[in-house]
Amino acid sequence: MNKHLFFVSIFVLCIAIGIVIYYSFSNKPVSNQDSSILNQINFGGLINEPSPLSIEYMRKQEYPGSDVVIEQTLPSGSNYNRYIASYKSDGLKINALLTVPQGENPPAGGWPVIIFNHGYIQPEEYRTTEKYIAYTDAFSRNGYIVFKSDYRGHGNSGGKPEGAYYSPAYTIDILNAVSSMKKYKDADPERIGMWGHSMGGMITLRSMVVTNDIKAGEIWAGVVASYEDLTNNWHHPDLNPRPFIPSQREQAARRPGRKELIDKYGSFEENPRFWQSISPISFVKDVSGPVQLQHGTTDEQVPILFSQKLDEALRGVNKTVEFYSYKGDDHNLSNNLNLALQHSVDFFDKYLKN
Repeated sequence: MNKHLFFVSIFVLCIAIGIVIYYSFSNKPVSNQDSSILNQINFGGLINEPSPLSIEYMRKQEYPGSDVVIEQTLPSGSNYNRYIASYKSDGLKINALLTVPQGENPPAGGWPVIIFNHGYIQPEEYRTTEKYIAYTDAFSRNGYIVFKSDYRGHGNSGGKPEGAYYSPAYTIDILNAVSSMKKYKDADPERIGMWGHSMGGMITLRSMVVTNDIKAGEIWAGVVASYEDLTNNWHHPDLNPRPFIPSQREQAARRPGRKELIDKYGSFEENPRFWQSISPISFVKDVSGPVQLQHGTTDEQVPILFSQKLDEALRGVNKTVEFYSYKGDDHNLSNNLNLALQHSVDFFDKYLKN
């Protein structure tokens, strides 16, 4: 904590203690003004200023989305049409890959939808139609609309890339994607699922505890643990014999966000209530639907511990969860890709189609 924040915190705490002592000995009712002051004190030691990253704060915001605009028609898939589309989020134009099953007549109510949240790719290198081709194809050819957002600052999307761990920006883009798909003419607004890989797993879990619109969630190798685990155990050598070391650019992108939060709200030890308030795993009792987790045991980028902890947390509150681990497999489940994709399709078929 910086010195300025320390002295401000001490000053505010002294005011609160003084108010409590005064009313304890005076036998007077607490005035409205003093009650308001007391209500602003976070007895973890800091002023209670809501963080835009907190789950409760995000639940109170609006994510209206927009009409989906077709920007470019791409070559068709085996039995589905492909487009580059766009929608609005936070006043920004966000591009996305959109696939729609072929056929003049969608099922009653529209096609089921999978919002597809990709993992970390350097924003300046990201391309809408590259990466995750086999993944999106597995869902597209099995009768799902797939909507893969580029996130802000990626490809030709507007805005600046802000990250998903210490900023709500990408989750805001995804919640607006959900609202946009609910308006899409061929989509069934009551059958929307979400798939997320790595960083996209964090976005998926955060989205599922903020909104009830997501009926089923699939997370591969997700960054889904608490913020204390993200800091202390992400790259711990005891959890991975060859721990992933982020590039200097990625480390530089992460570091300011975490430091700013610690400077403002205190460390995990000083203010655990705050760090719990921004951790989706702390809110799993509110998760909006069944969850399937898949993770390789020798993932060098995200430890399987994260999925294990989420699995344990979901089971602890009697939520429906399936967990598949793959011995010796990597971050992308490369050795078991077809099997893992089939598990994903079967999961969505069970909870979105049936």
